[in-house]
Amino acid sequence: MVSPTAFVSSAAGSASTQLASSASSWTSSEVATTAARPTLAVATAARRRAYPSMVAAQTKETQEVPSGLKYLPKDAQERALNASGKFEQLKIDKDGSAMWTEIHELAALLKAGETKWEDIDADDIDMRLKWAGLFHRRKRTPGRFMMRLKVPNGILNSTQLRFLSDCISPYGTDGCADITTRMNIQLRGIVTEDAAAICDGLYENGLTSFMSGMDNVRNMVGSPIAGIDPHEIVDTRALCTELNDMITNYRKGNPELTNLPRKFNICVSGSRDDFAHTHINDIGLVPMAAADGEIGFNVVVGGMFSIKRNVEAVPMDVWLTQAQVTPFCKALLEVFRDQGDRKVRQKTRLMYMIDQWGADGLRDRVAKQMGGVELAPAVVPGPEYDTPWPRRDIQGVHAQKQEGLSWVGLNVPAGRITADDLSMMADVADRYSGGEMRVTVEQNVLFPNVANDQVDAFLAEPLVAKFPATPGPLAAGLVSCTGAQFCGIALIETKNRAMELVKVLESQLEIPQLVRVHWTGCPNSCGQVQVADIGLMGCPARKNGKAVEGVKIFLGGSIGEGAELGEEVSKGIPADFEDLVPAMTKILVERFGATVRA
Repeated sequence: MVSPTAFVSSAAGSASTQLASSASSWTSSEVATTAARPTLAVATAARRRAYPSMVAAQTKETQEVPSGLKYLPKDAQERALNASGKFEQLKIDKDGSAMWTEIHELAALLKAGETKWEDIDADDIDMRLKWAGLFHRRKRTPGRFMMRLKVPNGILNSTQLRFLSDCISPYGTDGCADITTRMNIQLRGIVTEDAAAICDGLYENGLTSFMSGMDNVRNMVGSPIAGIDPHEIVDTRALCTELNDMITNYRKGNPELTNLPRKFNICVSGSRDDFAHTHINDIGLVPMAAADGEIGFNVVVGGMFSIKRNVEAVPMDVWLTQAQVTPFCKALLEVFRDQGDRKVRQKTRLMYMIDQWGADGLRDRVAKQMGGVELAPAVVPGPEYDTPWPRRDIQGVHAQKQEGLSWVGLNVPAGRITADDLSMMADVADRYSGGEMRVTVEQNVLFPNVANDQVDAFLAEPLVAKFPATPGPLAAGLVSCTGAQFCGIALIETKNRAMELVKVLESQLEIPQLVRVHWTGCPNSCGQVQVADIGLMGCPARKNGKAVEGVKIFLGGSIGEGAELGEEVSKGIPADFEDLVPAMTKILVERFGATVRA
C-alpha cells in the first residue's frame, strides 16, 4: 500500500499548479498560478479560526487548515461570506479537501484506540467527508458510510471488481454495492477504520472516491457501448477519462475545483441514442459532424433535478472540436465557481446563472475565461435527423462493429449487487470479455468483446441466471434510488419494494413492450423519475385516517433524441400493494397495451 500522503495533494500543494487554461488544451504545467490568486480579505481572516483536525478531543495543538475561500476571487469570497445557511460557512471554516489527508489520521487514531467515535467532529463526519466520497448515514446506519466512487464512462476491469468485492465482503449483510444512474458504483457498510486503506487501494487500482460528493463534479458519464457500437458517432472513453483527470488532478484531488456553488454534472454522448442523457446534465455534449465531416459536439447546459426545480438543458449555440472539450469544461467550471451565486443554496445550480445571463451570456464568459477564443456556433443537424432514431435497448446479445464479437448486457434489478456478485462478475469478465465490464445509467452491467462462438457458454453462466440477459418488460426498465433502507432523506423504501412490485405485475399482466419504471424516495430525484415512462416518487399519504408511505406518479418522460421530462399526474397514493398494484395496472393497460393474464 502506498503511503497515505503519496498521492494526496493538500490544498496548499501542487494541484493548484497542475491545470492551466488554454484556448485549445489543458496542460500539466509546472508554472505556478497561485501567486495570481487573490489573498483572503482582512474581514475573512478575522472571521476564521484555527480549525482542529477531524478529532475534536485531540490534545495536540490545532493546525492551520485550508479554507474554502482559498481559490475564490474577492467578489466570490464576499458572496460566500454573506450566504445564508450553514454550507458556505462550513466550507469557509475548513475546506473539504482537508479530508483527503485527515481520513488517514482518523483511521489510525481509531485503530490505535486513541479516540472514540463520540469525539469526532460532527461537521467533518456528516459533511466534509463527502469530499472524500464518504457519506455518513447517521439516521439509518450510524458509524457506517456509503462510499461513492468515480468510474469514468462506467468502465471497470476484473482487478478493480475484485478489489471492490474485498472492500465490502468483511461487513456481511451490512456490506453491499449499488450501480447508480451516473454509471457509477457506491459501496455500503464502510467503517471509518477501513476508509483510509480503501481510499489508498482505490487509487492503486486506478479509481478514486475523492470529489464525488457535495459541491464537486459528479462521475463522468459516456456511452456504455463506446468503441464497440456499430452506430457510434464518437468514442466517449478517452474524453471521459481526460475530463476526469482534469477535474480530479489525476484522481489525487484538485482543491481548485472542490468549492463550486453546488454540485455539477457533465456527460458525453456518443450516438443519436444519447445513452448519457445530455438533457439532464449541467453540461451535455451532443455529438455532431461539422460541414467538413469533423466530429465535434453541440453543447446543451443547465439540466437539473432538485426539490425546487426540474428542467431540461438548453442549447448554448456552441460547437466544440474534441480538442476544445476539456478546456471548455474547465473554463465553464471556473466561471461557475467564481461568478455563481451562493446566497440561497437551493438556487445555486448552473441553470440559475443561465436565467440571469442567458445561454449567450454564459457562452461569452466562458470564451473569455478560455483566453478570448471564438467559439463556433452550434451545427445544425442534417436531413438525416428528420428520420426519428429510436433509442436502442442494449440488454441482451448484440453484434459489435468488430467482426466476430458481441456485447452482452445483463439486467441487475434496481442496481443492487453483493460482494459475491462482484467476484463472479470479475471471473466472467476474465473468461469472456478480456477482463472488462461496464455499468450503465440504467443500473445494469455490460460485457464487451465476447467472441460469438462463446456467447452460448456465457449465457449458461450462473451470473446470467441471477442477472438475466432477457429480463421481463418491467424488470428491463427498472431504476431505483437507494431508498429509506440506507438514505435518511428518503421518504419511502424503494429498491426492495420496486423489485417486488415488478414480480407481482409481471405475473399478473401480459405487457407487450419494455416499460421504464423509475423509483425515487424523495424530491431530489436521484432515481430520475422525470425521465421515466412511469415515475414513482416518495411522498406522504394517508390511508384509513393514518399517515403511511405514499407515492406521486409521473408519466410521459422520454429519453434519447427529442427527450422530454414527464409530468406529475397524481400524488398521495399509498405505497402498499393493495393500492399501488391497481393503480399501476390501470396505467399499464391504458397507456402501454397490457392485458390481464387469464
